[in-house]
Amino acid sequence: MTPAAIVSKLWNFCNVLRDDGMSYGDYVEQLTYLLFLKMDDERTTPPHVSTLRSH
Repeated sequence: MTPAAIVSKLWNFCNVLRDDGMSYGDYVEQLTYLLFLKMDDERTTPPHVSTLRSH
């Protein structure tokens, strides 16, 4: 996904949240949380999962 596509998708989410009556601070908080969850998901699914060896 290109950076322009990511920015476009993010603005689309902002518009949806704003249209639902959320304030700027509220939707920034929600989008930050969604990005955190997405990053966590990507780090814990293959091929990005690091295997820890137990000794």
